[in-house]
Amino acid sequence: MAPLRSSPLLSLFAFLALLCPGAICVTFTITNNCGYTVWPGILSGAGTAALDTTGFALSAGQSRTLQIPSSWSGRLWGRTYCSTDRSTGSFSCATGDCGSGKQECSVGGASPPATLAELTLDGSGGMDFFDVSLVDGYNLPMLVVPQGKGIGSGNCTSTGCPVDLNGDCPSDLRVLLPDSGDGGASVACRSACEAFGRQEYCCSGEFGSPSTCKPSSFSQFFKKACPRAYSYAYDDATSTFTCPSGVNYLISFCPSTSRQMAGEDNPEAAGIPLINDTMSFFRPDTGGDGALARPAAGAAAAAAAAAAVVLLVSWPAMRLLLLF
Repeated sequence: MAPLRSSPLLSLFAFLALLCPGAICVTFTITNNCGYTVWPGILSGAGTAALDTTGFALSAGQSRTLQIPSSWSGRLWGRTYCSTDRSTGSFSCATGDCGSGKQECSVGGASPPATLAELTLDGSGGMDFFDVSLVDGYNLPMLVVPQGKGIGSGNCTSTGCPVDLNGDCPSDLRVLLPDSGDGGASVACRSACEAFGRQEYCCSGEFGSPSTCKPSSFSQFFKKACPRAYSYAYDDATSTFTCPSGVNYLISFCPSTSRQMAGEDNPEAAGIPLINDTMSFFRPDTGGDGALARPAAGAAAAAAAAAAVVLLVSWPAMRLLLLF
């Protein structure tokens, strides 16, 4: 009997089978359009296998494509103002830090405030459920754009908060970095829940239901700027999006105006704009001393086409799907 020979094609199939059960994957293409380095962090939901990477660096203009199992659920965010302590070798970030001491986020999720992309793939009814949440606060612009079949139908469309809110963040919610050389620039914007800890802001205790927990003036700051993003816990009707399973996703930090229209194939389905173009957004000027990777000046704001939104899943159900 002739000896069995290894085939490069068979080796590739074997590798894909290990990476994705049944060799069925979707792709997340993560792009950094910011003028500074961003460190994405990824946390898989309970009962969902961790990905090959849970954190890495993306330089300005860089992209990275990840293979994601088709039934994965989890969240993704960006970390900023990161550095490594020279004496201890510990890696940490001023916003979105995951507490691992390394670029990989193997021990937990983002420390708020952080802009979060939350996705459950191949969920109820064979649909993907996804949103961009500011419930835990905001640290940088983010846009999630589905790509592939079904785009533009129903509410299978882009969502996110593609504008910089740090300069306009209410003073009570601002996170300042006084030693950054920026003169105390605002680098993130906390939620009212984190800032004040009150039940009516956290939708907890006697305010733990949709009928008792209502939008606050603080959550409205986020909602007015980014109408499709979650602004508080029961903001489902305008903030949860669905696509047929098998869709790929482009996740952008600091999305450029030319890319905000990507995936908007249903421009006449009126309802909810991607951003509120009647507002003005500002970033403080930034300096540079080389100690930290710092966001640069400039803001991205543009009107985008709208998409019809159908309430398909409540916040409690979404949290159950994500298993956080």
